[in-house]
Amino acid sequence: MSGPNVTITLLHTNDLHSHFEETSKIAGYISDIRTRVDPDKLLVVDCGDFLDRARIETEGTQGAVNRAIIEKMGYDAVMLGNNEGLSYDTEQLDELFHGMSVPIVCANMKLARTGAPPAWMIPTLTVERAGIRIGLIGLTPAFRDYYDLLGWESADPLETLREEAERLRQETDVLIVMSHLGLKQDERIAVSVEGIDLILGGHTHHLLEVPLYVGQTAICAAGKFGFHIGHLELELGKGNKLIKVTGGSHPTDDYPPNAELDKIIDDYRRQARQSLDREVAHLSNELTVTYDKESPLPTLLASAIRRLTDAEIGLVNAGQLLESIPAGTVTEETIHAICPSPINPCLTRLTGRQILRTLEESLLPEFQQLEIRGFGFRGRVLGMLCLDGLEVAVDPGGAPYHKITEIKVNGLAMDQDRLYSVGTLDMFTFGVGYLGLKEGQDVRYFLPDFIRHVLSEALNDEQLIEGCRTPRWRYLV
Repeated sequence: MSGPNVTITLLHTNDLHSHFEETSKIAGYISDIRTRVDPDKLLVVDCGDFLDRARIETEGTQGAVNRAIIEKMGYDAVMLGNNEGLSYDTEQLDELFHGMSVPIVCANMKLARTGAPPAWMIPTLTVERAGIRIGLIGLTPAFRDYYDLLGWESADPLETLREEAERLRQETDVLIVMSHLGLKQDERIAVSVEGIDLILGGHTHHLLEVPLYVGQTAICAAGKFGFHIGHLELELGKGNKLIKVTGGSHPTDDYPPNAELDKIIDDYRRQARQSLDREVAHLSNELTVTYDKESPLPTLLASAIRRLTDAEIGLVNAGQLLESIPAGTVTEETIHAICPSPINPCLTRLTGRQILRTLEESLLPEFQQLEIRGFGFRGRVLGMLCLDGLEVAVDPGGAPYHKITEIKVNGLAMDQDRLYSVGTLDMFTFGVGYLGLKEGQDVRYFLPDFIRHVLSEALNDEQLIEGCRTPRWRYLV
């Protein structure tokens, strides 16, 4: 390139998580920018987690609404976030993304059965704007314990990046990493991998209002849920060399929604409700949930997870259930509404001492009312632990961490030094909520079903339903 400098406008989003109201505002913003910027000088990308099965529109259409939105908004490339990769198995993703007009870019994921990316995904993408060759490399977290079960082969993101960047640097003028690795990993990339001009981030929901420079690399991110959109100007000078990156993340709350996108979302919402209007159970009596004491509905879930994992003990926090289930017909939509979190069952082994401490925490208001965000949790507060396979005697007047006077495991006194098999929830293994549950050994995850699918089956088991009303916690008078 010779002559005057060239400016490329780059719009970027991340972690929309099916927040359609905000996404509609972003669509309006992008449409407005398209009227004012030469299309040969505009690039629009998303850095992953654009879908979330906590939303009925996504759940009831198997993600089709999210695909329609991505295509309607005219993205040039989108990234495979963990919410896309972990929400569906590879066959479901094949069905969802086959023939999509927008390329999905991710370099460190391959199908285990072929050793190659699926047909709908490419490791890198080179686009040309105003004579500038822009290289895009996508990277997502390598959650191997999960991806192995779903048919993926996930490689180390940084090792993959070093290989791809070395090749792309020879073929492009600007090298951009579309990262769904989180801010700390983005900073590590900037320090350890040469020649990266720009990192567009996500995953940890960090908001960078202006670019963060680490050495010569600019790091940018637009927060979460579509509350912001990234708007950058890339100025290039002689020899197509990137001179500077300006702009940052702008709040979207004052932008008007896009009427065309709203209609698409409304149409898919109707389809979703029709799809989920299928009876899964009929209850003779209400199953209630409370967060500060034992209740039947989360106890039922604890029993079902214990049975699924073939564990000695089942532990579930009451906060996984958002509402009680009234007597009468229960549909898929009902289950999704009260248990929206994309959380999987897991099996772990914990010592009696670790279990005791966790149960003591469960009696404390600061844990019961603890607000949690992320890690798959879509509830409001943590809630008390509900149990199966345990009988716990409690002295309400005891000091914190000294309230439990006796624990029996399937009728036998708990041995604090023994390892017990525990069926519980994968989010605890990430170190959130009841932290002692992260210390377990030999963790095994159960995929692809979420805990709401386990609950649906349990609602048809009269023995489990009758048993969930039997108290596991006994308070001494």
